[in-house]
Amino acid sequence: MSTPDTQAAPDDAPAGAVPAGRTTPGASLAARLLARLPRWSRAVLLANLIGQIGIIVTGGAVRLTESGLGCSTWPECEPGQFTPAFHEATSLHPYIEFGNRTLTGVLGIIALAVFLVMISDTSRTRSYRLLGLVPGLGVIAQAVIGGVVVLLDLHPGWVSLHFGVSGALVALSLYLLHRSGESDGPPRVVVPAPARLLAWALAALTAVVVVLGVLTTGAGPHSGDAEVGYRLALDPAAMSRAHAVAVWAFLLVLAAYLVVLQRAGDGPAGDLARARRAAWLLVAITLAQGAIGYVQYFTGLPILLVGLHMLGAALLIAGTTRVFLTTRVR
Repeated sequence: MSTPDTQAAPDDAPAGAVPAGRTTPGASLAARLLARLPRWSRAVLLANLIGQIGIIVTGGAVRLTESGLGCSTWPECEPGQFTPAFHEATSLHPYIEFGNRTLTGVLGIIALAVFLVMISDTSRTRSYRLLGLVPGLGVIAQAVIGGVVVLLDLHPGWVSLHFGVSGALVALSLYLLHRSGESDGPPRVVVPAPARLLAWALAALTAVVVVLGVLTTGAGPHSGDAEVGYRLALDPAAMSRAHAVAVWAFLLVLAAYLVVLQRAGDGPAGDLARARRAAWLLVAITLAQGAIGYVQYFTGLPILLVGLHMLGAALLIAGTTRVFLTTRVR
């Protein structure tokens, strides 16, 4: 597979485009610096993926510590100031909420870096370069949703949407990181047809598992509000069972996917081996996530385990996205 740094300028690149990392003799300092940016693309895209997973963890900390209204307004923390006000009666809640907002600002800076490194890579197609807008648009959307969450006193529907968008951004961030290592030719499927169908089923089941997990949390004692323990009018036990059934269905489909891959011969350039490694990593993530889920259920939902379960949800999304992407190459 050719890499972005070695391939020729694509057909839909601007006329006269200079390959990434190269400049004309008379180029200005700004132009030379801009040409060097694509060299940092994988590091920047990896930082973006880690940040998107991290915001789920810090958002979970806000919810689990009931700090959602630690800052009383938005975009300021308190009327007239953006940072928490320290006084004798100050609790940790404002600082936890403010820390989560600060990470959103860091993600905004990373999103800008993602845009710069991708848009400046003139060796890639225009469609690929425009994908650099996605993290920035996601950060803006999340900031707006977060503000609505605060202004509506932690409405459970908006809180759930907040997490759902974060999950989608994790998948998109993994996609950007994966695409940065590919060329811009059309995708070619490298797994048997049944495996491709099972990969689609895994993607759909991941969405079901995550949505049921969000509803289970919203129906339980960690819905995020100190005054109202159960914000969704749902039976927590019934939701937990439905969530568990979806996870078991996910595991069965994943097992079938692995069986199909193991029975297939080795493809060119180790493409099937790459797909198998991604699948086995997803198995490890799923088993760990399932173990945490059962332990937290039978031990009264301790905050630490619930937080780890939210981290596991982000890793599950990333792992499934990776499995899906390794079913084809460019």
